[in-house]
Amino acid sequence: MNGLYDEIRIALHAIWTRRWLALAAAWVVAVLGWLAVSQIPNSYESHARVSVQMNTILPGKVGITPGDQQKGVDRVRTTLTSAVNLEKVVRGTELASTISNDRDVADRVAALQLAIKVTAQADNLIDISVTNPKPKIARAVVQKLIDIFVEQNLAGDRDETSSTLRFLDAQLAERQKQLADAEAKRADFQNRYLGSLPGTGSLNDRMSAARTQMAQVDNDLAAAQSSLAALNGQMAGTSSTVAGAGGTAGPARARLAAIQGQLAEAQAKGYTDRHPDVVALRGQLSAAQAAARNEPLSAGGGGSANPLYLSLRSMQADKQATVASLTMRKSQLQSDLSQITAKLAGDPAVAAEQSQIENDYQVLKDAYAKLLSDREDIKLRGQAESQTDAIKFTVIDPPTAPRVPTAPNRPLLLTGVLIAGLCLGVGVAFAMGQLKTTYPTAGRLERATGMTVIGSIGEAVTSAQIALRRRKLMYFGGGAAGLLVAWVALIGVEMVQRGLAA
Repeated sequence: MNGLYDEIRIALHAIWTRRWLALAAAWVVAVLGWLAVSQIPNSYESHARVSVQMNTILPGKVGITPGDQQKGVDRVRTTLTSAVNLEKVVRGTELASTISNDRDVADRVAALQLAIKVTAQADNLIDISVTNPKPKIARAVVQKLIDIFVEQNLAGDRDETSSTLRFLDAQLAERQKQLADAEAKRADFQNRYLGSLPGTGSLNDRMSAARTQMAQVDNDLAAAQSSLAALNGQMAGTSSTVAGAGGTAGPARARLAAIQGQLAEAQAKGYTDRHPDVVALRGQLSAAQAAARNEPLSAGGGGSANPLYLSLRSMQADKQATVASLTMRKSQLQSDLSQITAKLAGDPAVAAEQSQIENDYQVLKDAYAKLLSDREDIKLRGQAESQTDAIKFTVIDPPTAPRVPTAPNRPLLLTGVLIAGLCLGVGVAFAMGQLKTTYPTAGRLERATGMTVIGSIGEAVTSAQIALRRRKLMYFGGGAAGLLVAWVALIGVEMVQRGLAA
């Protein structure tokens, strides 16, 4: 431990004896370093944040969707620092006073491309930052970029809508011409091959429709024939006359007429022969008919037409007409099927050709309808964008007016230069002490020579030498203090310049 202590004392003594060399080296390094720091230009940074918000009550098909909004924001963010936009910035700010020809404009644009940063943040926020040696110009450039940002977003979608509408109009005109040709080809084919055939559509469609109608007609005809048969059976058991007006019907005949009326009413309601009410009425009808045959007519004989029988005859006529109409319809459908089948058997290629023509026509028709629908949607959307605030731009943080340069950190650099100068001065003094072959202590001399040192004589200093050393120490202190005063003065000048720049 004593050896380390001695080494430290020896090193400090070597540095102190060469303190003037250390001070001179510190001054040289400090002056040169401070001069270099003073040549570094200040850089001021101005920031602004812009928010993009949806502000529409229109439905999603017409209004601006979040995906469209993000797409537009990304497009502007990537093109905001293009050469064209930056040239607008140069000519629209104080930078215009520093240009005299196109080369100057190109130089300013290249410098701005390095100085501008556009960053997308969360919640549709965009941060714009600009660095420049002059704070006012930095703020002006940010403001100009915001103006261009808003202008491009307001006009960009309109330009895109116009170009899209022009493209769709051209496509619609082409599709309309193709559709007209397909319609003419379709009409010509129908006139040549299908003009005499019943129905519409292709041969297979017509045959399928005819078979479907035939099945329906068969069901209706079977139901009508069954209803007619039931009505004929009912009429067979109904008397065509009743007692004449001059006589009086007995109770048996009156009961028979009442039961027949109830049975006719039940059948009119759609009750089948198995319905419990119908079964009961038929049982009562048989007994009433037997009783009526055995009952003699009252005086005044003769008879009149039975109203129930006449009603059944009218219903029979309607059923017969229905059966006849359905039969005629079935015959017509069978004839249509025969014609279509004969056409297919006579020329099988006709069906394939018509199917191809119909498919081509339908595809063109669907494509034309879709293009027309898309054009109307885009047109309506463009009108919504131009007449409503579909996208709202809000400046969250206006461009800042920087008062303190972001780079360089001159006070820190000045302090670093001072510390580096002091350290270098101490290092130079220590190195010189190590290079010169002197022995500050008797022990070091013994280690170097290998011989024993009998004794050492201390330095004798006179009063004049002491006074001289004191003056030199004052001069050294003044030189060191001057270095610190110079550092404080430079820091003060830097603060004053910042205040003037702001």
